[in-house]
Amino acid sequence: MSIVDSISDLITRIRNAQMAHKETVDSPMSNARESIVKVLLAEGYIRGYTIQLVPESSHKTLRIELKYHEGKPVIYEIKRISKPGRRVYSSIKDLPLVRNGLGISILSTNRGVISDVEARKLSLGGEVICSVF
Repeated sequence: MSIVDSISDLITRIRNAQMAHKETVDSPMSNARESIVKVLLAEGYIRGYTIQLVPESSHKTLRIELKYHEGKPVIYEIKRISKPGRRVYSSIKDLPLVRNGLGISILSTNRGVISDVEARKLSLGGEVICSVF
């Protein structure tokens, strides 16, 4: 089975694992997925991640350690914004706050994948990948 939108697959895996109260979730490795996970780690939405080699093949896997606070998932909502069929770009002036600043948006800019907080500091716009609350 081939995955058409690998970022949506990552977001769905994280959402489903959090709803099932799993400690970790595995996802096939790609540079785009790893950069999104790095932003989630930097913003405190996950505990950590490791890159593992699958023993029976040469493929790598991201193992993401999910984070909970008092038994509830830290990621309350994670939603894909820009999709392959409809790309969403935003300048820094037009970038909305997620839940009045309580959540973040993850953007793909010419300086890499960063959070909206970092994008505002650097005054950069880009493609809005997803929002996390």
